[in-house]
Amino acid sequence: MKYPNDTTKGEQSPDVPESIHEIMQSGLEMKLHMVQHHAQMAYVLAGEILNEELVHLTGEKHERDKPLGGRYRRWGTNPGSVRIDGERVPIRVPRVRDVEASRERPLESYQHLKKGIDIDEKLEKSILLGLSTRDYASLSGSFLDGFGISQSSVSRAFQERSSKALETFEERRFDDETFLALWIDGKFGETVRHIARHQVVICMGLTGDGRKIPLGFVETTTENAEAVKGLLQRLIRRGLSFEGGILCIIDGSKGLLKAVREVFGEYAAVQRCQWHKRENVASYLSEKDKPLYRRRLQLAYEKPTYDQAREVLVDIHRELQGVNRSAANSLMEGLEETLTLHRLGIFEELGRSLKTTNAIESLNSQLSKYLRRVKHWMHSDQRQRWVTMAILEAEYNMRRIQHPEQLPLLRAALRENIKRNRTKSAETESVHEKSFN
Repeated sequence: MKYPNDTTKGEQSPDVPESIHEIMQSGLEMKLHMVQHHAQMAYVLAGEILNEELVHLTGEKHERDKPLGGRYRRWGTNPGSVRIDGERVPIRVPRVRDVEASRERPLESYQHLKKGIDIDEKLEKSILLGLSTRDYASLSGSFLDGFGISQSSVSRAFQERSSKALETFEERRFDDETFLALWIDGKFGETVRHIARHQVVICMGLTGDGRKIPLGFVETTTENAEAVKGLLQRLIRRGLSFEGGILCIIDGSKGLLKAVREVFGEYAAVQRCQWHKRENVASYLSEKDKPLYRRRLQLAYEKPTYDQAREVLVDIHRELQGVNRSAANSLMEGLEETLTLHRLGIFEELGRSLKTTNAIESLNSQLSKYLRRVKHWMHSDQRQRWVTMAILEAEYNMRRIQHPEQLPLLRAALRENIKRNRTKSAETESVHEKSFN
């Protein structure tokens, strides 16, 4: 028997009514309502399925013209049970007698219902949405006069599924994908305190056709270079290719920058987040000056060309020298890396999607929604399983970047960037040789 969830994620099965898919696209409140009442609905549906087969074999109860030549007759009921949400639920099962063979004729639909329906994915989503294993067990049994389902069995089911998801996530290959950019970020914001003060640095890739794919993460206490290097090297062993050039979008972390430089070398073009730069500068200013300089920095970065943007930023730096030297120094630190898209000549086409770490910050926000519901973090395995499940749930809803048709421009610009880097390296080596001689 084919059940409604026998379909690839993201595909719509022809066996599932359109109304069900509309519910799956609905808001959180509706989904929670469905979680809380699906067992009762399944119970009623099971009875309807059994009755349909009964009517097919024996006809309606008081109908004179019986189907199949009157071969089958109703023969009372027996106590039975079906599996709903992993629990055995009592149900009255109609009996049918085969008059010609003088024996009972088992209902085929009952044999299928006894096997139950795989609810692992629904169980996973219910827990991610905020139901504890105890709450889930209570909800599951509260609507049905069943034999109950223990908290430990629900917990085991989620652990098994999440362990398998973590293993699959850590091993999935990228040989068939072409990545043009990576977002790397270790900020969970409010979530940090919810995972036992352990930080998780995530790497998300941008494919040549504009898809965003979470690639991997590393659990660490800070955005230190060695931990991030290990993450990037593992991704390379899993098929991440960067020989055509790779744009790395990061915040101002020195650890992230060092890791990117050491792993990708001349193939990397680093775009520092313009939003982080603006906020770092503003953090040194008085409350009175912050709005003014935020606006001026924003307008400067919106200039279409490298020369125009840099000229305005240098003017702002010169002015800040008299307002707050710390803010002025913050602006100049790593300034060139905030203008990488300008220097590559593609800011107007792709700047909106690639000038900040907003894409991965959005992912972090989704993770926070799920992870903050965990009341007690016990060990690393638990942390990594939950992070993986949350990432996969967020990945399902990710959209392509805006204007993916412009990505060939990024590919060409990255190749030119590699050539420039090699030319600079050759010139530097030549100068060193002359100095030595």
